[in-house]
Amino acid sequence: MTKIGSVLQEVCGEDDLWDGEMDVFEVGGTEVLVLKHSGCYFAYQASCPHQDVPLVEGKFEKGVLTCRAHLWQFAAETGSGVNPANCQLKRYPVEAEGGVVRVGVHPIEE
Repeated sequence: MTKIGSVLQEVCGEDDLWDGEMDVFEVGGTEVLVLKHSGCYFAYQASCPHQDVPLVEGKFEKGVLTCRAHLWQFAAETGSGVNPANCQLKRYPVEAEGGVVRVGVHPIEE
């Protein structure tokens, strides 16, 4: 993974999140949502871009993250909007190795 100028900070152990689970961690003063899907970790902004509702309060099923407030949906692997399609979660660099998950706070430019 390219670190894109970001120092990665340890947020949890690889065994702390099971496939299909998510949690929020503070990284350098920024809340970051980390989720595990199909054995891979992904890190995104912690709040829905619609009305700033914490995404960890929503559902994460079959690779789709759904906000609890207005049911906006995002693809786990890309952060792209599923419904509506014209939105995007801010994505952060993440790596899992040596038994730990690390996240950076500088968004990945796509």
